[in-house]
Amino acid sequence: MNNIISKISQIEASAASIMEAAGERKKEYEKEMGEKTAAFDRDLEEKTAAQIRELRSAMEQEAQAQLEEQRKNADRIIRHMEELYKSRHAQYVENLFRSMTKE
Repeated sequence: MNNIISKISQIEASAASIMEAAGERKKEYEKEMGEKTAAFDRDLEEKTAAQIRELRSAMEQEAQAQLEEQRKNADRIIRHMEELYKSRHAQYVENLFRSMTKE
């Protein structure tokens, strides 16, 4: 009978040892997964930030190009208006004078 109790006691001790080892492995695995998750999050954040910077840069370049095109267009229109004024300012003054003195 003592022999059976001794064997059961050994089995219980062995099972407790196995459970303890499994608990330690579980803790190590949780730590490893936490580190991998943190590394993944950092990597993803860095990649996302890089993509945002690239998009922002591309959008800024596009906006600058559009702004420059608008400036050129405005300059062209202003030059055209100045040319019209230079070539027709006497006529404009005459028309204005006649419309004011018409009454």
